[in-house]
Amino acid sequence: MTLDATPTRPGSRTASDLEVGPDQATEGASKTAEPSGASGSVRASETRTEVQLPAVPGRIEELRFLHHVLRLATTARTWDELLGTVVDGTRDALHADVSSLYLLDRDGERLTLAATNGLDRHQIGRAKVPFGEGITGSVAESRTPLVVPDVKADPRFLWVRGIDQKRFVSSMLSVPLSWHDQVVGVLNVQTERPRDFTPDDVNQLSAIGDLLAGIVEKGRLQREAEAQLDALRALDHARSELIALVTHELRTPLAVVRAYTDLLADEPPLDGRESRDPDRREERAQWHLATIEQVERLDRLVDSILASVRVEPDQPVQLVPVDLVSLVTDLVRDLRPLLHRHRSEIEAGSGLYALADPARLRQILEHLLENAVKYAPPDTRIVVDWTFEEGMIRVGVTDEGPGIPPEWRERIFEPYARHDTLTARGSGIGLYAAKRLSESMGASLWCEPATTGGARFVLALRAAVSV
Repeated sequence: MTLDATPTRPGSRTASDLEVGPDQATEGASKTAEPSGASGSVRASETRTEVQLPAVPGRIEELRFLHHVLRLATTARTWDELLGTVVDGTRDALHADVSSLYLLDRDGERLTLAATNGLDRHQIGRAKVPFGEGITGSVAESRTPLVVPDVKADPRFLWVRGIDQKRFVSSMLSVPLSWHDQVVGVLNVQTERPRDFTPDDVNQLSAIGDLLAGIVEKGRLQREAEAQLDALRALDHARSELIALVTHELRTPLAVVRAYTDLLADEPPLDGRESRDPDRREERAQWHLATIEQVERLDRLVDSILASVRVEPDQPVQLVPVDLVSLVTDLVRDLRPLLHRHRSEIEAGSGLYALADPARLRQILEHLLENAVKYAPPDTRIVVDWTFEEGMIRVGVTDEGPGIPPEWRERIFEPYARHDTLTARGSGIGLYAAKRLSESMGASLWCEPATTGGARFVLALRAAVSV
């Protein structure tokens, strides 16, 4: 009996073509035993079974192309280069004439043309398709691919203004781009001649869309984040320039006011004579003192504003051993006009040297003393002291004011945060500036309740030497 092989189609393989093991030698064959004369010989009748396998060369090419597109997309240097790679690779893979990529706007109402290699490039970023309208909008809404054999006969097709009319589109295939269960865009391919897109074409374009959705969306998010960062940098630069300009313009009139105030208060010497109007003379001296106090207050406010917006990057911190006794004594003497309504005291222990930037340390203590004057009632004590603990020097400024509630002890260091009381109202700048200055030196600043019932601000600095 002759064995008849079943005809096979191109791309298919028969069971005889497969490699099988010893235990599988009879698989795919049908055997029938028949008696044949006295010899009892057995004739075997085999029928070969057809086994369908995918077209391996085609799949390899598809995977090779996806790898190629992925490599190009991940190595693109700019956003435009990335999108150009997407549409060019898609057009070539599907053997189409036009490929276009639409991205869904952040409000979800329209899809904007982001890249194309066959339409009018001047429409990139301008041409928009409403979500749910047209073929592109319908694919985005349904989240399913769509094949249109003849776009002219499909009422959903929308001609976008500005398209090159010399290129008449005939057939179209659209797939959605989805990332994390969210539609981010639609990828289209179009042909000039009628074409029946096959299920393999749909699967291939869908695979490209799935691969590119995450790449495109992450690139888009990065681009948006970079744009926001640039905008914030520009805003911060403009703010710094404005504040620097305003504060600089304030210093000039303040210097003039101070100079004229000193001239007006310049009393002729008595030379041993008694004043004819001692009360009037004393009153003028008080006016002079009050005016100078306000001028210096505005000077400190200008310094606070500048310190709050930036710690100058071109002025590195100069950490040197600082004699606290000398620095605090000079500071309290210089701030005598500010402190004259309070009893300022210095409780110095042993001679300690802190590792700090002298100018910044002085600014910090100025802010803390001004804050104490602002909130502590007149004729109360304001004490500056320091102690040595575990290699750190803790400088404290204590007042006898109303104190600071626990929920405010962190917030008061935030910019423009103000804890107003019945007797005082702050600007919300000084403590924030003090905090930034302390951090620039590697120091710590915090607030804690004072034993007197007021507030105590503590600045922790590294100790340089103890004697």
